[in-house]
Parts: sequence; structure tokens; C-alpha cells
Amino acid sequence: MGHLAEPNWADTTLKPKGRHQQNKLTDKAVRAADAGYHSDGGGLYLVVKDSGSRSWVLRVMVRGKRREIGLGGYPLVPLAEARDEALTLRRAVKRGFDPIAERQKQRQQIPTFEEASRKVHAENTASWSNAKHRAQWINTLRDYAFPSIGKKPVDEIETSDIRDALLPIWLDKPETARRVRQRISTVMDWAKASGFRTGDNPVDGVSKGLPKQPEIAKHHAALPYADVPKFVSDLRGTDAGASSKLAFEFLVLTAMRTSEVLGTEISEIDEGTAIWTVPAERMKRKREHRVPLTARCLQIVSEAKALSDGGPLLFPGRSVGKPLSNMVFLMTLRRMGVEVTAHGFRSSFRDWASECTGFPHEVCEMALAHAIKNKTEAAYRRGDLFEKRRELMAAWEAFATSDGANVISIATAQRSAN
Repeated sequence: MGHLAEPNWADTTLKPKGRHQQNKLTDKAVRAADAGYHSDGGGLYLVVKDSGSRSWVLRVMVRGKRREIGLGGYPLVPLAEARDEALTLRRAVKRGFDPIAERQKQRQQIPTFEEASRKVHAENTASWSNAKHRAQWINTLRDYAFPSIGKKPVDEIETSDIRDALLPIWLDKPETARRVRQRISTVMDWAKASGFRTGDNPVDGVSKGLPKQPEIAKHHAALPYADVPKFVSDLRGTDAGASSKLAFEFLVLTAMRTSEVLGTEISEIDEGTAIWTVPAERMKRKREHRVPLTARCLQIVSEAKALSDGGPLLFPGRSVGKPLSNMVFLMTLRRMGVEVTAHGFRSSFRDWASECTGFPHEVCEMALAHAIKNKTEAAYRRGDLFEKRRELMAAWEAFATSDGANVISIATAQRSAN
């Protein structure tokens, strides 16, 4: 393609001479114009590039200096609108307004995507309790978004820019790509709320321009609930540390999360009322949660206290004041040859509750400290169904600690399945 030459602005033939020199273009002429500069008069020009793209510029004298002001592209900005904008700017310039300087001033105030991302990260850090999540949030943007859109002002970022950033990892790293998309969306929402851009979030339509990702459902590997009694029996007989085995069985019987169990403090447990109260700061939803303790759970508490180092933790690790490592359950599972995760026992419990009991859905969900998804129901439900949950957990203990002698080894069953 040839180079698009700039017009000779000193040439008087390009300068409008009177009213008859203005409004020289027509819509048809704009659509048919070849590459080059086409004057409409009054300093307004249609610029057609070799690629065929069309845009408007206004040439004016501002405080003795020639200025060229972009008015947008055609057909987004039609001829009539370009003329109106050109007239408005000419009048403003006549009053001493410098549109170029004003745009530069605004541009200095609008942050780049990287600046906005770091601002959003800093503002939200205090509300993110997970240190790993805090680091990953900004690091994924640094690695996958900043190289392509990091230096762009947030008001200039379009859907095509975000697509270009996501495309290299969209199929190779689908989970990471989805997280990056969500984080970019958060930054762009912040930019709009902060007054740095208007219109829809450009992330909203980006998936339409990306190839379809394979639908792979990933869940924590869980043990079929029918195998839980055998697992508990095997767990008690394994050569893992005594405190580790107690903590793992406590996790299974309470259906709580790994971090919630390992961080248990003795002061959180009221053996008289058989209630374990987990404070809000240690819960995923940041709401205090009461756990009914069954007879076996209370026995575990008693045995764990006898093994403790006299500190506040029920399941202390080797370092004073530190809990058992979150790797302890993984190592126990590997030692037992069972290919599941500790978190998966929550799924085992939930499947058992649905298929083997008549307890209502909301009771089972509250036992897992899940939020009530129905907003109307959540607004009216003030209790935690504690007594019904006590019955549920007693039934779960009775099942999980029942005789598993007639169940084949879990590891053997898994090997046979493979």
C-alpha cells in the first residue's frame, strides 16, 4: 500500500474562502472517497487511509499554532455530527479554548490498565484473607494482561483488546484464562464506577470472539459415601501420627474444611454443651458457625487435648503455636493409597445425606456452612437449624463409624476400577 501523504496546509487552495466553501462533501462522496484528505470546508477533513478506514479531523489555529483535532471515525461519527462538532470546537477556540491541551490534561488523569489494576488490588487486599489469592490476583494480570493492555488508558480499552490478551491462553490454560477475564472485568467495572470510562464493560462480549473451551468439570476427588466406614476404620489403624489421625477423623465426622479443623482452638469447644463455635474470621463466608459435636467427636477432643503441647491449638504441629501442616492429610491419604482429597469428604457427606436420609435440603446445606442461594429465603431465615443438624451429624457418625469389615479395601477397589 502506498503512503498516505499529508496535505500541504500552507496551500491556500485548502483553506475555506467564505460560506460557499463549506459543506462540500455529501454522504455518498464520503462513502466513495479514495485514500487521502478530503475537505468539507471550515477546516473539517475526511481522512481516508489506504486500508479504507475513514475518520474526521479538524484543522484550526489555536493561539497562533496550527492544531489538528481528531473527531472520531466514520460511520460511527456521521457527516452531520462531524460538522456540528467542528462548529462547536471552532467557536470554543475563538473564545480561547485549547482542545488539545484539555485532552492532554484529561489523559494525564485517566489511569492505564496496569495503574487501575494495582489500585483495585490495593483497595481490596484488606478484604481478601487468603494471602495466596491476594498474590495470584495481581500476578495473573501482570503475566497475561499487562503485556498487551497494561499501558493503555482504561477509557481506550475495547473488547478486541481483551480478546487479544486472552486468546494465547484461552485453550492452553482455560481455568487461568477465565480467572484473568473475571479480574479484567473487575478492573473495568472499577474504572467506570470511578468515572474514567462510560458505556458497557468491554469484557461482557469477549467470549463471542474466542473459541469454545472444552467443558471439563473439576471437583475435589471424593470417596463414595459407602466407602467412608472402611476409610475411618483404615485411618485408625494406619501408622500416621496420632494427632494427625485424630484431626482427620474429626474432619470427616464434622464435614468441615481442612483449614477450619487444623486451626481449631481448644477455647472454641464447649464440651458441656457439645458445641464447637468457629469464629467468623476462620470461616470462608466470614460468619460464625456452630458445629454440633457427636460422642465420638468429644472423645477425639479429649484424646487430642491429652496429646497437645499445652498451647491453644487442639491439633498443634511440631512448631510451638503452629497447627499441623495442611499437607498432613494429603500425606495420610498417600500412605493409605487412597486417591481422594480431604475436602472431598464434604461431598461424601452431602451425597450420603441426600441419598440415605430424609433430612431437608437446607439442614444439609447448613451443616456444610453453605450460603442459602435463595435470597428471599435467606432474608427470612434467622436460625441455624442447630438441633436438626445435631440429629443429622449423629446419624452421620453412626454411619461413618459403623463396622466396615465386610467392605473391601478402598485402595484395592480403586486399583480394580483402574
